[in-house]
Amino acid sequence: MPNRLAASASPYLRQHADNPVDWMPWGEEAFARARAEHKPIFLSVGYATCHWCHVMARESFESPAIAELLNRHFVSVKVDREERPDVDRVYMAYVQAMTGRGGWPMSVWLTSELKPFYGGTYFPPDDRHGQAGFARILQAIARGWEVDHAEFVGEAERAYRTIGAHLAEHAIASGRPLDADTALVDGVYAKGYAGLRGTFDRRRGGFGGAPKFPQPGNLLFLLEFASAAREGGEAREAVRMVEDTLAHMSRGGIHDHVGGGFHRYSVDEDWFVPHFEKMLYDQAQLASVALETRRVTGDERYAWLARDIIEYVCRDLADPQGGFYSAEDADSEVPGGAAGEHREGAFYLWSWGELGRVLGDGAAFVADHFGAREGGNVLPERDPQEEFRGLNLLAQARPLGETAALHGLAPEEAVGRVADALRRLRVARAGRPRPLCDRKIVTAWNGLMLSALARAAVTPSEVFAERWEGGGAGRDLCMAAAGRCAEFLYRELWDAGTGRLLRSWCGGVRGAAAVAEDYAFLIQGLLDLHEADFEPRRLEWAVALQERMDAEFYDEAGGGYYNSAAGASDVVLRLKEDYDGAEPASSSVAARNLFRLAALFDRPEWRERGMRTLAAFRSRWEAIPQAMPAMLLALRWAAEPSATRVVLTGDPGAFQVFADVARAVLRGPCVLAGNLSREGDGVEEKGKAQAHVCRGFACEAPVNSAEALRALLEGA
Repeated sequence: MPNRLAASASPYLRQHADNPVDWMPWGEEAFARARAEHKPIFLSVGYATCHWCHVMARESFESPAIAELLNRHFVSVKVDREERPDVDRVYMAYVQAMTGRGGWPMSVWLTSELKPFYGGTYFPPDDRHGQAGFARILQAIARGWEVDHAEFVGEAERAYRTIGAHLAEHAIASGRPLDADTALVDGVYAKGYAGLRGTFDRRRGGFGGAPKFPQPGNLLFLLEFASAAREGGEAREAVRMVEDTLAHMSRGGIHDHVGGGFHRYSVDEDWFVPHFEKMLYDQAQLASVALETRRVTGDERYAWLARDIIEYVCRDLADPQGGFYSAEDADSEVPGGAAGEHREGAFYLWSWGELGRVLGDGAAFVADHFGAREGGNVLPERDPQEEFRGLNLLAQARPLGETAALHGLAPEEAVGRVADALRRLRVARAGRPRPLCDRKIVTAWNGLMLSALARAAVTPSEVFAERWEGGGAGRDLCMAAAGRCAEFLYRELWDAGTGRLLRSWCGGVRGAAAVAEDYAFLIQGLLDLHEADFEPRRLEWAVALQERMDAEFYDEAGGGYYNSAAGASDVVLRLKEDYDGAEPASSSVAARNLFRLAALFDRPEWRERGMRTLAAFRSRWEAIPQAMPAMLLALRWAAEPSATRVVLTGDPGAFQVFADVARAVLRGPCVLAGNLSREGDGVEEKGKAQAHVCRGFACEAPVNSAEALRALLEGA
């Protein structure tokens, strides 16, 4: 009989609906039961496309013996970390402090007051390799809870105080105004650049060793650092670090050469063997990195990279109603394997025989270019679970020019050969069982995708002028996809009457209330989209969202934004994120949003709130600036008394020629808007528009041509 998770909106929770474990969703019903029955809570946190979550589910949560232990001694609660990132981060902070590492699945034991006293990540079902098994741990905790209850409660209180101390760090900045001048920003930028340069892998790109993550926040900061530095060796080196990273990632197995997009991370230093899940937030941020790299360098290869990602997202992660799905799993059913047999990477790997059958005479060319071998190309030391034995992972083994020369082909012919081979492989792969797609639409991640699509739609590149897979010019397809996404989010995840935003939607079922990152990322996406399509309603919604975010999440005493809303009764502590990781912290994105909104609407209270948000985290970004690269992007705005503002008025159909000039010329803190107010613009004739340029409290006379606007901006 299904447990209480069967009716959940979360695909991850529904994956566990038929477990013999008597799971309950996170909420007061579970907490009350723990109090009434005097039992500890066992909290299991994961997500639908998590490989090791699947492993622990098969080994432990589907085991009748382990289920019997859980049901007898604990109140067992499941949380989808993608639905409740605020809950996840509280207990992840505890697990990382306790064990020195984190990850999913996360396993934590709590008192009925939601205070943790023991935790970890994945546990094997029985004792292995010196690690206590899950069954043994459950038995030990159950005995301890009965005979030494006070010790467990005492540990929970100590843990609660430890996590609370993390919160207190931000209170130090309270009352300390931030005087951000150019010298401060330049110094912090230089320190952040030096920190990233010190961990940069000069041979393979990226930062640090295995496992290696894309870290798009670092790349965007380096591009901003280069733009701020303008000239000199450090600026060139910063751009080179970004280009080297993108080049190695694009050639590696972390890149899905057949279907487009990027896998979550590489288990090795060479970007070769990935963890095969694909996340929307990675695609969105990496597309933005590629687009910004194209802007800085003018190199069309990065426009092609952005196209590769966006086409994958729009083909495989797009809901017909307009939003974008969360992720695709690492695991899938093994083609031709035993019934129900699943394996990581099964959808993406190729046997030597399959390559020959699909590609015929072209197999040798593809094998030489992508490093395929008859016995497989994944070495045993990179495959400790022996899941990839005899199989090939496609990763570019040499430059295409070398492959062409090896086969006596002209470069243009080699390009056509690769494109045709990848098309054939994509068609063949479509016949395999696909990985599970988590069709949950998360507001925050769709906000990130809005930004990427909006930027793509206005990128001055031939790649985006060409016809794409969807049938039209790339920039038109991107603009249309961004518009559909924004309309979907407004229709399905926003209640204009109450001003309430929701975190997620899945198959018509709405999820929990939004957390701070949902507001911050969506506001950013709407600001970026307005700069592309000049729809006033984008700004109207962004303003409403910012006002709601301020009311529910802003810390009036210390500055910055809590993850959880005020009055959240199911969160033991309201934390403020002080690290820009796989996703930027909500306060980092919010700070820049506030500066942009203040410049657009002449709202000095928003600029002040942005300054206080930066001040709240000063001890963090001043000591280790590379820990908060997204916040450093906002810091540059703080050093400018006011941003340059270009407002276009008149016929929106005539805006783009002015906008193209502004985008090409403007650097640093600046905003671009259309028809903020139609009052007195003086231009109503079809096809006519004017540009109004303001700096600080002074505005220039409006200009009526793109050439005049260029002269005005370049003459500043």
